[in-house]
Amino acid sequence: MVRTPGRAGKTPEIYSVELSGTKDIEKIDKGDSKEKYRGLKNKCSHCKKNDQIEEIKEELDLDDHKLSSEELEKKYGTNIITGLSSARAAELLARDGPNSLNPPKETPEIVKFLKQMVGGFSILLWVGAILCWIAYGIEYSNDPSSSLDNVYLGAVLALVVVLTGIFAYYQEAKSTNIMASFSKMIPQQALVIRDAEKKTIPSEQLVVGDIVEIKGGDQIPADIRLLSSQGCKVDNSSLTGESEPQSRSCDFTHDNPLETKNIGFYSTTCLEGTATGMVINTGDRTVIGQIASLASGVGNEKTPIAIEIEHFVHIVAGVAVSIGIIFFIIAVSMKYPVLYSIIFLIGIIVANVPEGLLATVTVTLSLTAKRMAKKNCLVKNLEAVETLGSTSIICSDKTGTLTQNRMTVAHLWFDNQIFMADTSEDHSNQIFDQSSGTWASLSKILTLCNRAEFKPGQESLPIMKKTVVGDASETALLKFSEVILGNVMEIRKRNRKVAEIPFNSTNKFQLSIHETDDPNDRRFLMVMKGAPERILEKCSTIMINGQEQPLDESTAKAFHTAYMELGGLGERVLGFCHLYLPADEFPETYSFDIDTMNFPTSSLCFVGLLSMIDPPRSTVPDAVTKCRSAGIKVIMVTGDHPITAKAIARSVGIISANSETVEDIAKRLNIAVEQVNKWDAKAAVVTGMELKDMSPEQLDELLANHSEIVFARTSPQQKLIIVEGCQRLGAVVAVTGDGVNDSPALKKADIGIAMGIAGSDAAKNAADMVLLDDNFASIVTGVEEGRLIFDNLKKTIAYTLTKNIAELCPFLIYIIVGLPLPIGTITILFIDLGTDIIPSVALAYEKAESDIMNRKPRHKKKDRLVNKPLALYSYLHIGLMQSLGAFVVYFTVYTQAGFRPSTLIGLRLEWEKDDVNDLEDSYGQEWTRYQRQYLEWTGYTAFFVAIMVQQIADLIIRKTRRNSIFQQGLFRNKVIWVGIASQIIIALILSYGLGSITALNFTMLRAQYWFVAVPYAILIWVYDEMRKLFIRLYPGGWWDKNMYY
Repeated sequence: MVRTPGRAGKTPEIYSVELSGTKDIEKIDKGDSKEKYRGLKNKCSHCKKNDQIEEIKEELDLDDHKLSSEELEKKYGTNIITGLSSARAAELLARDGPNSLNPPKETPEIVKFLKQMVGGFSILLWVGAILCWIAYGIEYSNDPSSSLDNVYLGAVLALVVVLTGIFAYYQEAKSTNIMASFSKMIPQQALVIRDAEKKTIPSEQLVVGDIVEIKGGDQIPADIRLLSSQGCKVDNSSLTGESEPQSRSCDFTHDNPLETKNIGFYSTTCLEGTATGMVINTGDRTVIGQIASLASGVGNEKTPIAIEIEHFVHIVAGVAVSIGIIFFIIAVSMKYPVLYSIIFLIGIIVANVPEGLLATVTVTLSLTAKRMAKKNCLVKNLEAVETLGSTSIICSDKTGTLTQNRMTVAHLWFDNQIFMADTSEDHSNQIFDQSSGTWASLSKILTLCNRAEFKPGQESLPIMKKTVVGDASETALLKFSEVILGNVMEIRKRNRKVAEIPFNSTNKFQLSIHETDDPNDRRFLMVMKGAPERILEKCSTIMINGQEQPLDESTAKAFHTAYMELGGLGERVLGFCHLYLPADEFPETYSFDIDTMNFPTSSLCFVGLLSMIDPPRSTVPDAVTKCRSAGIKVIMVTGDHPITAKAIARSVGIISANSETVEDIAKRLNIAVEQVNKWDAKAAVVTGMELKDMSPEQLDELLANHSEIVFARTSPQQKLIIVEGCQRLGAVVAVTGDGVNDSPALKKADIGIAMGIAGSDAAKNAADMVLLDDNFASIVTGVEEGRLIFDNLKKTIAYTLTKNIAELCPFLIYIIVGLPLPIGTITILFIDLGTDIIPSVALAYEKAESDIMNRKPRHKKKDRLVNKPLALYSYLHIGLMQSLGAFVVYFTVYTQAGFRPSTLIGLRLEWEKDDVNDLEDSYGQEWTRYQRQYLEWTGYTAFFVAIMVQQIADLIIRKTRRNSIFQQGLFRNKVIWVGIASQIIIALILSYGLGSITALNFTMLRAQYWFVAVPYAILIWVYDEMRKLFIRLYPGGWWDKNMYY
């Protein structure tokens, strides 16, 4: 590793990582286990789980890695050679339980179902239903022959709740099932020594003290203490987030069990080599098991949409009850009997409850969840979709989310110039100059000095999709050369390998000696690759345009310039050299000895450099730009090196082109970093070490003042701290993660997003949403969908609330003015649950308005689902217009029948007496009770039709909140027209089809009454277009503030 102190004006910090990246040289996290988890201790004062977290920290003080094998045998009562006896193993299994993680406690299905039945909105409806039955009880006690209207009403309300509850429950259960099918079905096997023979058993049956063998490609079946190992490397990324392979040996190298080399952790993967170990922890007692239980300790927050709906329920209930009580007082003071007044009060409260809304909200959420699943987002909890829409900070992992999660050759340097390689997903168009002799030599070293190989049986797959056995860097080189040169395995067969020194961290190079396929040249070829400065030391010549030239000052300088440039891009740089061994000293029969190194390893010929990077996904930069215009801050949190993190952040736009970090400013002004005013820098790159020393206040300051932030070299526990910091600023935080180590942060965030391909089960369990294609761009789609839900719910609520006034006024006028009742309770229900249901669901299909991704994220406290402008505009403006239109129709019907408006005033008492059969109208005609009853029903029907006609106009104006209908397009949302058709059809059926059924109170209405309300519908539409026009003309003015909901 080269570390040059990165002072201003000097060379920047370079780092080249040896091929198999043994991390033993440069350990960033020197701290022992207590240090590593210290973050949890400080920040979790508010967790109930404090003691448990402390306990986890204590338990990580394993001391098994310090014991010798004899002490281990004694401690676990086992034998390293023969293993446990089957009988002893069975006892231990009974004592400790199976070796598997206990899934988090599931909520029983019945509880989930009941929650759907009584949550938020349903309560209102239950209260309504019970009130109806109470009202019927009151009526019945007075007069046993009273009508059953209220019983029906209550039953219908209860039915609505039950049906929507079942629907919502089914939707959630469906996403849960998809999740369940994710969990791997294949039971894992482990190779164990018991009774002195090797057996394969399911890994659940492992017990402490078992001796197990693992080989490359296996998952480690429990926490094991290694007893012997050959070239064993493990991938601990699911535990620590470090993607570098870590070597494993049986030596005790570090006090901290997480850092020492002789412990293998449950559920991490062995990449290569073989090892034998003794099981020291199983199931929930493993390190991973403890982290998983930490995640279940972090509480779930209430989703923003749940809070909004609760807020809405409070408003509606408040309005209903207060109006009801006012009327009760008016009625009593106008000398109505108290019992009737109570029934009245109940009628008014029920008229105010938007019965259809519950269904609409559920449908809207599940529709969106379905749409998202098409776009590869699986939503586990329906309400999470909306949360994503109000997100203001996304903390994203780097590896695999922003990047493609595979090393790829990015640049080459030979013949004194740097060439770009194609890093797109399929590598197809490599444009660098391949005619040079130097390239011929370089490509040969690439193919021969490489231990990676394709798994057999993948001939039909494209090269980039094939699975490779080998580490990340070698895989990148193998695929690169396969794309350009064709069959690499064939080339290797023709150039047989006679000797090899694998990569190790002291040499920092890898070397192999081959017979060549050139019939005229029988010399052996030695090829070598490794850390560039190490390779350069061993060279005395350099190849330029296919010719060897002596390596002088100027060429060495050119090498350093190229090396710095590529290193500064955050790329991993490797050097390549070769040497043809002279035939007289090394005849074909020569036997090479690796240990004594009986061949030259200096005065080689330097051929070129290659640099690799895990390149960003092609869709990410666009997604980041969209986030930025939507007012969302994207923060990168990674365990990777700061230089690489910064390079990727720049290339995807998380740090934009003209932003500088403190280091950049220092370099530009040629001063020390300490002298720079840190608030001049828009961007910040913060390492885990710096974060460790920050107080919560400093972290808050950092998060608030820098618009572009990258956290590098962070531990999973610090991720949790960063999320909490963002939440203290009042932000709605989305977090992406894939490892077990991310699960506490996923759980803590307002919305946790797990990766479907790379993600561990623990992460998927803790998350609210799973990206099936691991792609960051899907999150942006999610944000748009989430905002759209909120917009569409607003529109739906505005639509539904409007007609409440038109349903209330008849009652008020009936009491105060004494008209015959303009509309009955049953008729109102037919509006709420008949004609209005499909249109309000249709608004859920409305497309986004043009400015949806250019608005700031919604403010949790200020931008409510139902705000004052919405309530006022719906109730007072449009609602009153609707009532006016409906009353005009009502009076028209009565006037045509012979009752002029003046005659109707105060007629109510006479009208409703059952024994009056000779009531005179304005023209002296006499009406029997039944005729009057029939006319009253005709009035109901007319009033119903009038509301329905005006609700069509209301539906059309609700398509947009700011744009004109013509900008949005009348026909973009086809479902709206289905809704309008359904309104008309239901009304026709009720009037002409069911007009003869007396219980429904509908009659056959004369055709002309259908059109009386049309002018009022047109008025509503014109009025709203004017409102939108003024809002667009004067953004930020009075109209915008008071009339935009």
